[in-house]
Amino acid sequence: MTDASAEPVPGLFTLVLHTHLPWLAHHGRWPVGEEWLYQSWAAAYLPLVRVLRTLAAEGRSHLISLGMTPVVTAQLDDPYCLTGMHHWLANWQLRALEATTLRDRKGLREFGSHELSLAAEAMEDFTTHWRHGASPLLRELIDAETIELLGGPLSHPFQPLLNPRLREFALREGLADSQHRFAHTPTGIWAPECAYAPGMETGYGAAGVGHFMVDGPSLHGDTALGRPVGESDVIAFGRDLQVSYRVWSPKSGYPGHGAYRDFHTYDHTTGLKPARVTGRNVPSEQKAPYEPERADRAVDVHVADFVEVVRRRLLDESQRIGRPAHVVAAFDTELFGHWWHEGPVWLERVLRALPQAGVRVGTLADAAADGFVGTPVELPPSSWGSGKDWQVWSGQKVADLVQLNSEVVDNALATVDKALTQHATVGSPVTRDRVADQILRETLLTVSSDWPFMVSKDSAAEYARYRAHLHAHATREISDALAAGRREQAERLADGWNKADGLFGALDARRLPR
Repeated sequence: MTDASAEPVPGLFTLVLHTHLPWLAHHGRWPVGEEWLYQSWAAAYLPLVRVLRTLAAEGRSHLISLGMTPVVTAQLDDPYCLTGMHHWLANWQLRALEATTLRDRKGLREFGSHELSLAAEAMEDFTTHWRHGASPLLRELIDAETIELLGGPLSHPFQPLLNPRLREFALREGLADSQHRFAHTPTGIWAPECAYAPGMETGYGAAGVGHFMVDGPSLHGDTALGRPVGESDVIAFGRDLQVSYRVWSPKSGYPGHGAYRDFHTYDHTTGLKPARVTGRNVPSEQKAPYEPERADRAVDVHVADFVEVVRRRLLDESQRIGRPAHVVAAFDTELFGHWWHEGPVWLERVLRALPQAGVRVGTLADAAADGFVGTPVELPPSSWGSGKDWQVWSGQKVADLVQLNSEVVDNALATVDKALTQHATVGSPVTRDRVADQILRETLLTVSSDWPFMVSKDSAAEYARYRAHLHAHATREISDALAAGRREQAERLADGWNKADGLFGALDARRLPR
């Protein structure tokens, strides 16, 4: 959409947000585990949905392409997680209230009052709108065409390294999960880690996927148009790094501005974050107190800057290719609020300011439908990780996890195949097998792309290795019992693991490609 009073800029701008966390429920609390989920929920997911609902109520539509992975949506709908989130928000209020009672040090009392207001607003929002989880809220936004939903495979696996049978199963079940939750099957996906291997477009097309995201270098930096991949009709849209890095750059991105709240500096009494960035090399103990008004002024400056960057990029790219261009800025959703506290406010103001500046805002689906598509391209093996290749998920640091994944997947598929074949030879219809279902569920959790990423980046690497091996153990334990003919034991084990890993309730092993 554009403002009719503004001089229009040629082309189309699309904002893509990718919402994902690994399965954290029942797997630890602090410092890594459910706390990660609840922090992201409070700081990013609640504000984002609030922003989108506000703009939708004003009649604004086709605002963003929003990726929701099945694994994060499962947690945002899970009764256990909803209860945990309610408790977390109540605790946030208590921590903020405590800050208002402490002897003033660097403005902590004043900051506590500000934080208490935010916590109370979040609790009111959650109890009013989120009682039944995220899916009803997102479905409203999808139905109103406020957003385009992007789907993805179950558990967010690194697809190029995945057994083709499990890769197809994970994608088809992931799309079915979206249909189950939202009454809508996505035609576009955010491929996990923007990872691609030649030929994957064939599987996408067969599953009904018409477009997907890659990183800009996968298209050799030419992201001005979507490109059909190979001989298929499946379109790859590339992230424009020049525009995206204006926001998301560790050296020069907006979140590093001195006025914004510092992510890393805590008040250890209350667990709150009362400091501002202050400066890039300023030690935590020397950082200045956070000033909301100062931060708000910085937001306005960065909104204006981003709008001008997008305008100029559209003009330059349209001139370069001789036709209206398409510019895609893509980010992890968690950047907006969790990592960058002011991000949701910036986001709302940007989505208002772009049309006022004559920039047409639309989704990836809009771009495909309106012909922002160029000539076919052959994509290289790629990702959006360091080096833009597969090294984060296949390099020497994670060679043991690559081997673990291969062994677990091969064993799981063989066990499930045998179990389903035995059912079929009885002569009666093959019924749902909860043991086979749980084997595949644990296998998919084993191959989550998050674990090798965390190890390669040395970010909670011990937790990541523990999780990968835990789910591998679960897969083997159930599979071994089933393969040995100990059906009752296999059922008990499957039921036990399902108490912690009961996500993807509609997953059905009978749909595993043969």
